[in-house]
Amino acid sequence: MAEVIEKPTYKTPVRPVDERALVQKIHWFHVVLLSTTPLIALYGALTTEVQMKTLYFTIFYYIMSALGITAGYHRLWSHVTYKATKPLEIYLALASSAAVQGSIFWWSRDHRVHHRYTDTPRDPYNALEGFFHSHLGWMLIKKDRRQLGYADTSDLKSNKIVRWQHNYYPLLVLIFAIIVPTLVCGLGWGDWRGGFFYASVTKVVVLHHATFCVNSLAHTIGVSTYDDSQTAKDSVITAVVTLGEGYHNFHHEFPGDYRNAIRFYQYDPTKWFIRLMSYFGLAYDLKTFPKNEIEKGFIEMRLKELYKKQAKLDYGIALEKLPTYTPQEFNTQVQGYKKQWMVIDNVVYDVSSFVEDHPGGKPIISSGIGKDMTNAFTGGVYKHHRAAHNLLAQLRVGTIKA
Repeated sequence: MAEVIEKPTYKTPVRPVDERALVQKIHWFHVVLLSTTPLIALYGALTTEVQMKTLYFTIFYYIMSALGITAGYHRLWSHVTYKATKPLEIYLALASSAAVQGSIFWWSRDHRVHHRYTDTPRDPYNALEGFFHSHLGWMLIKKDRRQLGYADTSDLKSNKIVRWQHNYYPLLVLIFAIIVPTLVCGLGWGDWRGGFFYASVTKVVVLHHATFCVNSLAHTIGVSTYDDSQTAKDSVITAVVTLGEGYHNFHHEFPGDYRNAIRFYQYDPTKWFIRLMSYFGLAYDLKTFPKNEIEKGFIEMRLKELYKKQAKLDYGIALEKLPTYTPQEFNTQVQGYKKQWMVIDNVVYDVSSFVEDHPGGKPIISSGIGKDMTNAFTGGVYKHHRAAHNLLAQLRVGTIKA
């Protein structure tokens, strides 16, 4: 008996997951910063009594820091919607450092890319990848800059204040985000713990997520006032959370405008701050988009919304789809088949379902059966309203051959 030789079997080796590559993709600084600061703030809230002076100062310092982001990072350096004198630029550079959101250059570069490539894979915080990603997730993973879009930042690189803040950013954060608020509360009224936990850490945490809402919430809730081709929305809720950055659909449509809100009743304290600075000569060349073009966008979106609603309404069978009758055929239908038809503007209407409901009474409409009632309908007897014209569309059954 011949020996059976088994053929060797080969299995494709399973490659182990390169865990190092995954670990290396994690942006550990952001992970640590964005996870530990809320825990520190929570610990402070559970262990430190809130003093009213500290609370008032925390709110004040929060607003000053937030303006560094909204009026500085966003509207001045990202979009250049106005120009600022050196004193105002320095203030905004220092105030924004207290917000701990990266340097002017880093923040503005990514924001310009976001606007240029909104809702695409080249957008750093693409809203189409989900709320968590656009709110926070995009910062937790290191991104290959080659996969993101490009935006010109030559003006930022040539700005001395921007370069100075970028080079000394860690030191500025230490001073203005931690030391200053702690010293003010500690030396001012002896509340060292409150100064650190509330005016410093809690303020940073709340401001972080308020700003993150511009990337997430502002692309999720609200209405598309000027354009519905992208995710940015207008919402008073987001505006309150973000110090006026919530009219985001307007902003994405007209990013060169120093305003986010243009109606007098809309909440935009950042706009008011910039305008106030212009009164003192600290801000100038405030840019606004032409009113005529803004209103075009507004009206076009309202028309689009109306057309969508109109498309859902029943306007009867289209005239071109109706059968055509000669005058003789029309008379045959009325006299021979007792159809309750009449003619208005060469269109045949079956009024049998409306005879009993005619506001002018049954005799008036009955007297028009089998006749051309164009003159009577359009003013000879009574000039009928738009509702009557709309109702007729439901009753038409044909047209008269001229």
